[in-house]
Amino acid sequence: MRRRCAKGDAVKQWDLGLQGLALLLALSLGFGVVAGLAAGKSTGRRLRSMVIAAVACFGVGLFTSEVWFGWASGEELQPNIDGLSFDEVLLSGVVTTTLVVLSARLLAHRT
Repeated sequence: MRRRCAKGDAVKQWDLGLQGLALLLALSLGFGVVAGLAAGKSTGRRLRSMVIAAVACFGVGLFTSEVWFGWASGEELQPNIDGLSFDEVLLSGVVTTTLVVLSARLLAHRT
């Protein structure tokens, strides 16, 4: 049974399960480690880049999977792991990590 709003349209339900959320968290932590390794030689800069990249990748990955591609069914998105659009999240994680590392390096050269 689908829930409907007052206008009769279907209500959007987030379908990200526990396994998909755990996978998103693991991917985010992995991208954070990559960002930390690529950020530079300073320990403080590495840790800061790791945290920023991990949090950003989690937020962007959640937005990508549930908002941008939340409309697509499991048949349209492969692989779809417990509601997580895996390929799209990987791509958004690579782009986000690249932006974090480039920003960290640019800011390091300015100071």
